[in-house]
Amino acid sequence: MKILDKNKNENKIKSNSIWKYFVIAIFILGSTSFSFAQTVDSTVTIEKSKTKAKVTGLQYICVHVLKLEKTLKLYREILGFKLSDAEVLHGPGLEGMLVMKMKANDLTISLSLTAPEFWKTVGPIGNTNHNHFMLKVDDIVPIGDKLKEEGYELENEHYARDKYTFFVGPNGEIIGLSAWD
Repeated sequence: MKILDKNKNENKIKSNSIWKYFVIAIFILGSTSFSFAQTVDSTVTIEKSKTKAKVTGLQYICVHVLKLEKTLKLYREILGFKLSDAEVLHGPGLEGMLVMKMKANDLTISLSLTAPEFWKTVGPIGNTNHNHFMLKVDDIVPIGDKLKEEGYELENEHYARDKYTFFVGPNGEIIGLSAWD
């Protein structure tokens, strides 16, 4: 009797799992835009969507280091990142900042550390001395223009020429945009 109940429960679980996968597959197929017969109008729409500027990936993540020893232990010993490069930056808002580039496979995280004697030179929010992430974009101009239209303040007003800028998102997150190759 117990064996029969156990088999019934196993079959019920298998049946529920199959239904879950089926529902997920239907959702994925339904949310994907398929077109089996294209018209001239749909081709024009596809061409227009290709020319829109968009995010194409993650350029890097920057973490402003407050506790060097704990940070290095976390990223190197626990998470397995390896130091790939390090440099000391110079210039307004960046003077004496050490940037350590840590890599894990194809992910790079920059750890930035400002020497105590230069803390007073730390630049405005959005500068590389703050926690931020940098997104790769295929064309920064339309995105920068749209952000300004929507009321976002861009740190670098010369984003078209320099191919980068920073802004503060609606949650206080610092987002960088880069069209660098």
